[in-house]
Amino acid sequence: MAAVQVSEAEKVYIMHGVRDDLRLDGRGCEDYRHMEIETDVVSNTDGSAKISLGHTDVLVGIKAEIGKPKPMVPDEGYLEFFVDCSANATPEFEGRGGEELGMGLSNTLYKVFNNRHSVDLRSLCICPGESCWVLYVDVLLLQCDGNLFDAISIAIKAALFNTRIPKVHISEDEEGVKEIVLSDDPYDCMRLNVENVPCIVSLCKIGHRHVVDATLQEKACSVASLLISVTHKGMVTCVRKMGGGSLDPESIFEMTEAGKRVGKALHAPLMELLQKEESLGKKRQKVGFLG
Repeated sequence: MAAVQVSEAEKVYIMHGVRDDLRLDGRGCEDYRHMEIETDVVSNTDGSAKISLGHTDVLVGIKAEIGKPKPMVPDEGYLEFFVDCSANATPEFEGRGGEELGMGLSNTLYKVFNNRHSVDLRSLCICPGESCWVLYVDVLLLQCDGNLFDAISIAIKAALFNTRIPKVHISEDEEGVKEIVLSDDPYDCMRLNVENVPCIVSLCKIGHRHVVDATLQEKACSVASLLISVTHKGMVTCVRKMGGGSLDPESIFEMTEAGKRVGKALHAPLMELLQKEESLGKKRQKVGFLG
């Protein structure tokens, strides 16, 4: 993970501010930085989204391909994740520096999203035991300024909302051989229900309090953090502890409750924004470097 050097005096200053619910940029402990989301930004994908959270930029593209279902769940499709840490994001990602982080991010995303409680995987099944849709989710880290997990999860939810999967028609010849025919009509497609797709809320323990959406400077003052994936109903689907420090049971309870509260409040405006952007259609003004 990208890191910055912070002096002891700076750490004390940041910790005292967090104690008084006043962070360096004026936010409270449970406030996010300014967020910009844009969907349908990559033309050769079935769904895409770009998010800017402070100075953290993430691009997500989703490609749907027909594959074979897993033997344990023959009536479900599945998701595959790949995270690419661009060397432009931080010098630490140069060479093989970003591979370990990318692998760790991919494993966490797999646990959070690739289950029937987050995505309706049965809707991705084409023919049980024979064929299904596989969604390849490619994540590109363009710029890193802390809180990667939250930014990536929001971008993935936006990209899944934007994903259009072609309708499938199955025909069978006289010998019983099945043939899959994809619809050529771009409007004859299947959309995913992303209502239950969770968002990750990262909480960093700084001193005796915790903060949401920590910057790199705040991350340097934190001994441990908790990743909590939360649905729109406030249900926790995954919890993971990060960092070398320890967390006492009372802190874990307080951070979990804060994560549920913040995560639940995040979903409604996010879905409202995505639906509003889609309703604009071709009138939507594209911004950013992909505009």
